[in-house]
Amino acid sequence: MAVSDEARQEFNEAVRTAKEQINGLIKKDKDDNLALAKNPEGKEIKKIELCEQMIYLATVQMSINAVSEEMLEVKNNDILNDARKSLYKAVIYLEDIVTNTVDCPFPDLEPHLEKIKTVPISKRLDVIRKLGLAIDMLVEAFGENSKWKESFVELRGRHAVVAKNFVDMKQAVKDYFDHESPDMENTILYIRMLRSILDKCATDYRDRYELASRRVDDMRIAVNMLIALRRIAMAMNDKDASETIRKKALAWKTKMETDVKAGRSK
Repeated sequence: MAVSDEARQEFNEAVRTAKEQINGLIKKDKDDNLALAKNPEGKEIKKIELCEQMIYLATVQMSINAVSEEMLEVKNNDILNDARKSLYKAVIYLEDIVTNTVDCPFPDLEPHLEKIKTVPISKRLDVIRKLGLAIDMLVEAFGENSKWKESFVELRGRHAVVAKNFVDMKQAVKDYFDHESPDMENTILYIRMLRSILDKCATDYRDRYELASRRVDDMRIAVNMLIALRRIAMAMNDKDASETIRKKALAWKTKMETDVKAGRSK
């Protein structure tokens, strides 16, 4: 549907403030990174702030698309793509702090977590929740037939992995079962969220392998996510879940190896 010049002008006026805000946030991100390069002390805490700025930037960018759909009845794919890039940048900021390793022993993360030990679990939960919500909003805004549909598996997967690495599991296990701990409730919420998104992302990667890519890397990531999920179940002394996940991971790994031998993957 053609958009009239008058409608376009009204739209531009309606989103003028949002666009100014976007430009300001992009400039602030650039300036903050330059300042961080000159003085990297405390950079891990600063990158959490930068992550939150990118999440907010993405929501402002998505708001322009919402106005476009309401006023012009047209999806603004360019601004949505900008929001997608902003959310990837938000994830990368967290990966810079705690790595993007899908599966690793919890002690391997301790040197990274030590640098953000002053950040309470409530804050970590808030950041990870906001990032996940923004990703969900973006996927919904793009719609079911988006060309980015398969790439959202990766974005959600990286969100799940960084969420896993962002929590001190040793401390979390203590707080999870300690009714006297002020962090008990937030820790329970965090661990439940984490187990849910890891399980979903493992399935999403497996589905992408089966239905679209046939790439061994996708299936390998799916298996590694299950292994990471099992580590959490073991830490929580959830023996039934641990055994169920172990069997599933073994079945997926066997399927992957069989497909490779049969030439059904790439």
